[in-house]
Amino acid sequence: MIKKFIDKLLGKGAGGTQGKSRFGKRQEVPAEVHGIDPALVDERAKNVVTTLQQAGYEAYVVGGAVRDLLLGLRPKDFDVATNATPEQVKSLFRRAFIIGRRFRIVHVVYGRGREHEVIEVSTFRAYMDNAAAEQVAGNERTSKGELASMKHAVDASGRVLRDNVWGPQEEDAARRDFTVNAMYYDPANQVVVDYHNGIKDAQKLTLRMIGDPATRYREDPVRIIRAIRFSAKLAALGFKLEAKTAAPLVESTKLLADVPQSRLFDEMLKLLQTGHAIATVEQLKKLGLARGIYPLLDVVVERADQPFVKAALQDTDRRVSEGKPVAPSFLLACVLWADVRDGWAQRQEGRNGQRPQPPFPALQDAIDDVFNARIGDVSGRGKLAADMREIWMMQPRFDKRTGSTPYSLVEQARFRAAFDFMRLRADVGEVGEAIAEWWQEFSTSDDARRTDLLEQVREEQKVRQRVRVRETPQSPKPPKPHGEPAGRRAADPGRNDDVEVETLAVPPDGEAMAPRKRRRRRKPRPGGGGEGGGSAADA
Repeated sequence: MIKKFIDKLLGKGAGGTQGKSRFGKRQEVPAEVHGIDPALVDERAKNVVTTLQQAGYEAYVVGGAVRDLLLGLRPKDFDVATNATPEQVKSLFRRAFIIGRRFRIVHVVYGRGREHEVIEVSTFRAYMDNAAAEQVAGNERTSKGELASMKHAVDASGRVLRDNVWGPQEEDAARRDFTVNAMYYDPANQVVVDYHNGIKDAQKLTLRMIGDPATRYREDPVRIIRAIRFSAKLAALGFKLEAKTAAPLVESTKLLADVPQSRLFDEMLKLLQTGHAIATVEQLKKLGLARGIYPLLDVVVERADQPFVKAALQDTDRRVSEGKPVAPSFLLACVLWADVRDGWAQRQEGRNGQRPQPPFPALQDAIDDVFNARIGDVSGRGKLAADMREIWMMQPRFDKRTGSTPYSLVEQARFRAAFDFMRLRADVGEVGEAIAEWWQEFSTSDDARRTDLLEQVREEQKVRQRVRVRETPQSPKPPKPHGEPAGRRAADPGRNDDVEVETLAVPPDGEAMAPRKRRRRRKPRPGGGGEGGGSAADA
C-alpha cells in the first residue's frame, strides 16, 4: 500500500505508465539479427564514436545512417548522438564547431576543401512536455532576444523554438520524427538500440511518425517537408507513408505560414538536391501538396513536365547519384529561365507600349524583374543570385564565336555552369546542337585546335554571307556614260562628286557584289583655304 501511495505521488500510477510508454521499450538487436555490414560504416564516424566512448561517454551512429545500413545501403552522411554536452564534445576534437541556437550541435570536420567531411554530433535531448515549456509570443523570426536565455520554449501554437535540454537516450529517441530514423548503432559491439520498432517498420517498408502525427507537425511544421522528402527518397525502395502519418499533412500546411522564409527556402533545396527531385514532384502531387508549401516550389512542380525543367531535374538527380556536386543556382536558373527569356524578348521588341531596348540591358532588366517576383530577399541577393545572373548573362555570349570572346568566356569562373545550361537548351532544341558541340570542343582543346575552330567559324560566316547576297534581289544599274573610267562616275553638275562608287570585280562563280561607297579626300585649292578639288574626270 505504501509503495502504491509513493508511486501515485511520483506520477507512476496509470498516468505514469502511459507517460513511460511513449518513450518506448529499449531493444538491443545483435548483428546476427539486424545484419548490418560493418564495412559500410564510415571510418571517420567510427573515430568520432570511439573517441567519445574512450572519454567515458555514450556514443552511437544515429538517424538515417542506421536506416540505410539496415537496408544494405552506404549512407552519404553520418550523424552521431551522445550524452556528452556540446562543450564536452568540442573539447575532444581539434576541428569541432558548435553551431545552431534552436538546436545546439557540434560539427566535427575531417579533411579540407571539397574532400572534407562533416560528422554531426548531437547531445541526447530530454522529451519535454510543451505545456511545461516556457511560452513566448513571437516566433523564430521575432523572438531571438527573448529566447537567448531559454533552453526549452514554444510559441502560442505549440511549435518548439528552443530544444536544448539534455536527457537520457530513451527520451531522445521519443523526440525524433520517424521510427526508422530513431535507431542507434554502436560500431564497437555492432548492436542496434531500437525503442519504437524501427527495425520492424524498415522491414515492412513503412514510414511512421513517432507519437501523434498532428501534434508532431504542430511542434515543428518543417516535419511536413521532411515527411515528403523521406517518402520521395525511399519510394524507390518501396516505402510508403503510414496512413495516420499522411492524413494530417494537407491540413497542417497552414502551420508553415509562421516558419521563417529562409528556413523554408533551405528545406525546399533539400527536396530538390538530394538526388530525388523527380520523385519529390511526384510525391507532392500524390499527397495533394502540389501547391502551398513554398511559392518557388509551386513553380517547380508546375513546370516539372516542361522539357527544359524536366531535363534540369533529371540532370540534378543524375549528378547526385554519381557523387558529383550540384548547385542550387543552376537548378533555379533552369526553373526560372522561361520568365527571364520571355521578359527579355518583350523588352527587346518593345511590347505593351515599352520602348525597345538593346539586348544586354533588356536581359539585365528582365533578370531583375524575375528576382523581385520569384525570389525576393530570401537568399536572392547573395551568392545564389550572383551565380544565377552570371549563368543567364553568359547565354547571348555563346552566339559570338569570333575574336577574343571565346577565350575570355572560357576563363570565366561560372563558364562550366553556363555551358551546361546552354547544353540543356540545345538538348531541348532552343539552341543549335552544332553550337553546343563547338563550345564543348573549344573549351577542352589546345591553342592550335582553338585557332582551327575559330577559322572554321569564319569560313562558315563567309559562306552564309554569300548566300545572303545571292538571295538579295539586285536593282538594275544605270548604263555607265561613255568614256567614264572604271570604278568612278563621270563628272556631272547634277551629281555629288564627293562620293564615288567602286564597282567590284565579279567573283569566278558569277556572284554579283553590292556596290561599295567610299568618300574621296578633297584636295585644297592652290593659294587658299576655300573648297575645291578635282572632279572625277580630272582624276
